[in-house]
Amino acid sequence: MAQTEFNLKQQQNKARLFRDLHHSGKLVIFPNIWDPLGAALLEDLNFPAIATASASVAFSNGYDDGQNIPFTSLLTLLRRIVNCVSVPVSADIESGFAENQTELKENIRLLLQAGIVGINVEDTDKKTDSLLPVELASERIRLIRNTSEEVGIPLFINARSDVYLRGKGFDTPEAKLEESLKRGFAYKAAGADCFYPITMNRKQDIQETVDQLKMPVNVVIMNGIPELNVLSDMGVARVSLGPGFLKIAIQSMKNLAIKLQRLEGMDEIIKNEITSPFLKSLVNRVK
Repeated sequence: MAQTEFNLKQQQNKARLFRDLHHSGKLVIFPNIWDPLGAALLEDLNFPAIATASASVAFSNGYDDGQNIPFTSLLTLLRRIVNCVSVPVSADIESGFAENQTELKENIRLLLQAGIVGINVEDTDKKTDSLLPVELASERIRLIRNTSEEVGIPLFINARSDVYLRGKGFDTPEAKLEESLKRGFAYKAAGADCFYPITMNRKQDIQETVDQLKMPVNVVIMNGIPELNVLSDMGVARVSLGPGFLKIAIQSMKNLAIKLQRLEGMDEIIKNEITSPFLKSLVNRVK
């Protein structure tokens, strides 16, 4: 791995910092971003780390979500994000952009070379749009853990389970929770640092997951989810927005564009507190 000893130590420190955030006892909130400017903005606002969202990255670059953006393009973008901030960066890599274990191992090495210290990795088979067998998903997590140890960087593995999103055959809330917990225990044993049962939103299910797994748990903001202060009191470690941050940005652009079609909206442009010098200051902070 072509890194100087100083950079390797720096990345190791960032990885440990990122892990410590999830064990601080405080809720970590990630307004997931998709470009260097968004990352720089969050760092300027004192967010302690940056996390991307696969959907936001794909949509903003003209691709549908689902590993349609080329992995080489994703790597280039991630390097730019890492180089624009001094805080740890975690990447949403969907199912790893890999056809097999060999490709997955190489992709993890490339991500570490790019400066990434955390990942989200899913248990979905992109070809069939169905859940991977828990044994195979666990084997992939184990491979990722072993690869990061070989490199010498304690990569933070956020194991996302799609039971609630696309689990077939789990038709009741009880069945979904049971399968989700089964996978959480398996992924933890395989080396995952955090469990992410995406779209789980019932308070009792989230609490049961936190209490039983005894590891950091990540939830996504969606309809029906408890309020942030409640999630914090429940012991949830991490909250993600997914593409929610991008949707807010696009909504603002859409609303102004509609006003401009009506020959309105000039004041919003002229009086906008986000100035060109402010944007320049963000991207020139870390070089």
